[in-house]
Amino acid sequence: KSTRPLKDMVRESIFNILDHSNKISTKIQNAKVLDLFSGTGSFGIECLSRGATEVFFFENYHNSLKILKQNIISLKLETKSTVYNSSAYNLRDADLQNMIFDIIFLDPPFKDKKIQSLIEQIKKLKITDVNSLLIIHRNNKSDDKISQYLNVVYKKKYGLSKIFFCKLI
Repeated sequence: KSTRPLKDMVRESIFNILDHSNKISTKIQNAKVLDLFSGTGSFGIECLSRGATEVFFFENYHNSLKILKQNIISLKLETKSTVYNSSAYNLRDADLQNMIFDIIFLDPPFKDKKIQSLIEQIKKLKITDVNSLLIIHRNNKSDDKISQYLNVVYKKKYGLSKIFFCKLI
């Protein structure tokens, strides 16, 4: 009850956009992915099933973390997965130096209002390049001011959700 899983329809739509949109050049195949607020890992695991080479998961909610680890083990994805039992807001404490991520997925709780500080942290860590794509899942009614930090390449709404596909400025 305390989690908000990414709905299958929204997740499938994200992957369809990545696979078929002419507005987005970043692809899953051979990608290095950073999955923030991973929950049970549905997004990152789907990336691995579609050819991503490696996913770094950040989750600090005990029950979700337990299921995330079980999912990775049961699907035999341990060699392609790194799990951090940490808040996504503690990225600077993780050993991510000298890494460039092709895709960064941010799916904070809808009530979370600190998304700008996380985007600033990602920018300061220099873990993206010009080809990197940030995908942000937010509540359709949220008024996050992400465009001052990001170039929104594409935006899509689904029921209570909206998805931003962005590049760092």
